[in-house]
Amino acid sequence: MTQDLFLFLSAFLASLVEMVEALTIVLAVGVTRGWRSTALGVAAATAALALVIAALGPAISALPFSVLRLVVGGLLLVFGLQWLRKAILRGSGYLALHDEAAAYETERDDARRGAGPGRDGTDWYSFTVAFKGVFLEGLEVAFIVITFGSAREHGIALAAAAAATALVVVAVAGAVARAPLSRVPENTLKFVVGLLLTTFGTFWAAEGVQVDWPGEDGALPAILAVLAIASFVAVRVLRRRRAAAATPSRAAEATA
Repeated sequence: MTQDLFLFLSAFLASLVEMVEALTIVLAVGVTRGWRSTALGVAAATAALALVIAALGPAISALPFSVLRLVVGGLLLVFGLQWLRKAILRGSGYLALHDEAAAYETERDDARRGAGPGRDGTDWYSFTVAFKGVFLEGLEVAFIVITFGSAREHGIALAAAAAATALVVVAVAGAVARAPLSRVPENTLKFVVGLLLTTFGTFWAAEGVQVDWPGEDGALPAILAVLAIASFVAVRVLRRRRAAAATPSRAAEATA
């Protein structure tokens, strides 16, 4: 039960973040250049993602269960640690916080400068940008669904349900707002998702090398707590280091 809850929450939040970013791209292009070619790009990307999932899902699921846990755990560790690293750097000020509203305006500026429709009336700029945005962000969602689902019985259905729920939430919110979802605390969500993915990666990779966790699924909250504490400590240490590095520079400017 604990693992199912963590799995659903992880897949939902990770999918939500990726879909918000895809929505920003689609809205910017659609509002600026029109919806016909943009919608065609979204549909083509969705079809391509379905083919990827259909091809990779059975291939990964065919691995022996212990090997599957090790492979999936390793992949989630790599993926989760990337998210967590960026979240820690953003939290400590070493990286700028992601601004969805600014990203939307950048996409709109690029769309205004893009080439016009072709002779057949298709706006290939809109099609290509929408396809690329949805496909690349969707690949990460597909990765999450396949990896989470393959490592647990009935996991594919649970992870897919989480991704579908995120899609409905983002689609409805985007249709109502018709603007980027800049109020979504995306940086915080990425921190949480990084922690959850790293937690599952640690848990499953260890099981793949025959580690027996105390309390089995009950070990997940403990792993999450340890990772969260370590991450917050890292943020504090980096903040202090950044502040200390900035102090001599300010002193030098004051004496100049």
